[in-house]
Amino acid sequence: MSKHGKLDYVEFAASDLNLTKRFFHQAFEWHFQDYGPEYTAFSNEGLNGGFYQANLCSKSSQGGALLVFYSDDIEATYQKIVNCGGEIVREIFDFPGGCRFHFTEPSGNEFAVWSETR
Repeated sequence: MSKHGKLDYVEFAASDLNLTKRFFHQAFEWHFQDYGPEYTAFSNEGLNGGFYQANLCSKSSQGGALLVFYSDDIEATYQKIVNCGGEIVREIFDFPGGCRFHFTEPSGNEFAVWSETR
């Protein structure tokens, strides 16, 4: 299958690269490759991408794209995110086909997690 025209990479600003890397490693077991002091990349996480040093963040309320994780156990994922320093910005809610919640990581970028069941 051709990669032509398909999403391949995503980048986010991060005010604190070390806290952001620690959060994603602890919460989702991501691994990072640093490219100098102001950029770090991740791969094999569903979509490859990276974080660059900047005092900005992506939030859906400001028109930023919302990337959504899938979870087999949304309650356990919710608790793990909280325990790893994530902030819940929208509690678990139901929608046709499942449920989800939104969180921010330590640099303020917003993500969501969804599951088919609670």
